[in-house]
Amino acid sequence: MKKTYAQVVRQIASLQAEAEKLRRDEIGGVITRIRDAIQHYGLSAADLGLGNAGVGAPTATGKPRGKPGRKPGKAKSAAVRVVKFRNDSGGTWGGRGKRPQWLRDALAGGKTLQDFAV
Repeated sequence: MKKTYAQVVRQIASLQAEAEKLRRDEIGGVITRIRDAIQHYGLSAADLGLGNAGVGAPTATGKPRGKPGRKPGKAKSAAVRVVKFRNDSGGTWGGRGKRPQWLRDALAGGKTLQDFAV
């Protein structure tokens, strides 16, 4: 006989409840084994990637932590921004992003963008 949708849903719920009970029963043993291994190997939270440890923090092997396949290197220097617009007070804008307030005020007052071109 074919199972109905309702029967399958009940079976899924029953299996999920059984799986959760088994999980709860096994957690104690898993935690004990993990703690034993941590103590045996002298691992810290940083070694496990927990806590404040991040990329670059040394591991138990002494190697720096990082993304696989990436070599640690120099940080990229900040790109030099070219100033394209300048006012008499020394305010500058590179032409990218939101226009600064001094430029918006000047444009609203009748000036053109070309009046401030460097």
